[in-house]
Amino acid sequence: MSINWQEILFHFLGGLGLFLYSIKTMGDGLQQAAGDRLRFYIDKYTSNPFLGVLVGIVVTALIQSSTGVTVITVGLVSASLLTLRQAIGIIMGANIGTTVTSFIIGFKLGEYALPLIFLGTMFLFFTKNRTANNIGRILFGVGGIFYALNLISAGMSPLKDLPQFKEYMVTLGQNPILGVVAGAVITVLI
Repeated sequence: MSINWQEILFHFLGGLGLFLYSIKTMGDGLQQAAGDRLRFYIDKYTSNPFLGVLVGIVVTALIQSSTGVTVITVGLVSASLLTLRQAIGIIMGANIGTTVTSFIIGFKLGEYALPLIFLGTMFLFFTKNRTANNIGRILFGVGGIFYALNLISAGMSPLKDLPQFKEYMVTLGQNPILGVVAGAVITVLI
């Protein structure tokens, strides 16, 4: 079996670029569209860590992606709509909510990524209303995030059959410190 390393690299880099751009676009749209109103609701429903955990569980159960919830939360933090303390509760809840999603069958938000991107683009290009324009940014950003995750996942899928990759994953599983270091390095690079 021959692995096309160029295709894997291009999927990863293109997906990563779209992912980062989508986070920024969504965050900018949220900040401009809602501003103080959104901040009020976020503060109200994440005022203590327990409520933040509940928000994370519910949202993850609804959209079936803890990664998506985490990414959106990071976007809200970068847009200064969430504090780090609030984000920690939501992310903890998202990780708990992942267990709930295993019981829910069906709706996959990733399948709607391209229609969300299209709808967001239509709002951006064909509306002059500032609020509608910002909603377009949000829709484009959310769709872009999920499409980028699908793109990266599809690009990396040939690695699962590679024996060296399997051995590396086993090594990471047996040595958690090595896994933490690898995760930290990847996080710093991103």
